[in-house]
Order: sequence, then C-alpha cells, then structure tokens
Amino acid sequence: MQTQGDMEPGTNPAVDLPEPRLAGTVSIEQTLAERRSVRSFAPAALDLDQVSQLAWAAQGVTRRADGFRTAPSAGATYPLEIDLLVSGMAEIPDGVYRYDPGRHRLEHRITGDLRRALHDAALRQSPILAAPVVMVISGQVSRTARRYGARATRYVFMEAGHAAQNVYLQGVALDIGTVVIGAFHDREVTAVLELREGEQPLYILPLGRTTDR
Repeated sequence: MQTQGDMEPGTNPAVDLPEPRLAGTVSIEQTLAERRSVRSFAPAALDLDQVSQLAWAAQGVTRRADGFRTAPSAGATYPLEIDLLVSGMAEIPDGVYRYDPGRHRLEHRITGDLRRALHDAALRQSPILAAPVVMVISGQVSRTARRYGARATRYVFMEAGHAAQNVYLQGVALDIGTVVIGAFHDREVTAVLELREGEQPLYILPLGRTTDR
C-alpha cells in the first residue's frame, strides 16, 4: 500500500485499499433499524480501512468472475463513478480520489482540500465542511443508454439510490454517519471535481464518525 510518504510531487499515484471485510458484528436488520441522516460529525479523520469499506459498499466488486457489484445495475452496465474528497487522513494526502472497483483502489485525481469549493457549489450546506470525507456519486448515462435507450436515465438514477443506501447501511455498521445531499448546482460541482464529459453528479454524501456512540 502506498502512503503519503511514498507519493512524489507531480505523480498520479494509485492507493491500494485494504481488502473489504465480508462479515461484521452488526446485523443487516440492525443497520436498517438504526439508519438515520447525520449532519454533524466527531472531529476526527477517517482511516483507510473505513474508506475502503465505504467505497466497496457503494460500488465494490462482489464476484470476480463476472464483475458483479454491491449495488444492482441495469444490464450490468455500471454507469456510476465514485469520487472521494478526503481531508486529514494519515495515510494519503488531501485531495480528490476516484474509486476503481475492479482493482479496489483509489486513483488520485486532484490535489488539495476541495470541501470548501464543493460546499459553495452545494448551497453552502454545512455537513460538507464538517465531514472529513465526502463521497460524490456521478453517473455516465451513455453507458446504460447503449442498451436501454431512453429508459437509461431512470435506471441510472435508481442505481445511484441503491449505492447511496448501501453507504448509509455500511456507515451504521462502522459508526460513521452520512446524509444524502441532492441540492447543488450541477455545473459547479462538475467544475470543482473536474468530471469527465458526460458525467453527471447525482449524490453528495458527507461521511464522518458519529458523535453519539
């Protein structure tokens, strides 16, 4: 695993994530019962194990033979992209990282703490600044449209909801809270994250340790 000390200026390193855990101490029934939207967080950074588990919950591969993932996808077209704005982590520098599900790793995309810029693009909603990690789910509708045509947009939005709920439930098991943010200026979020052509931001999920456990 690469750490902050291994990263040289001007490079675009990949960060291998710890393998996701496939068993825990909290039942799915308990996560459903305890799921709540959380808007304030304890003042502590997340660690790479937690980030690994949350990214995997959103879009991780569950079966290598066919690439099936944790969230259902219409026709296995997998239009979603997961970006993580991280701050204060000991293992990696502040920046924007894209999750690579096939290799279960983070691809460094942008250097620096962009939470303030994202906060401004999302109607100045305070959880974005309070959270040490912010996940942004975007969708590339064209991937699904090749197979499903005009219905693709509907299917992509449904898939984003599946992924976001996975993150909520995984967060409960990790004592990590989140809240879904859907009010933002699409063009501004796209600019902040330097999203690729055709990628549409769909969800913002601030992530942080809960304060009541």
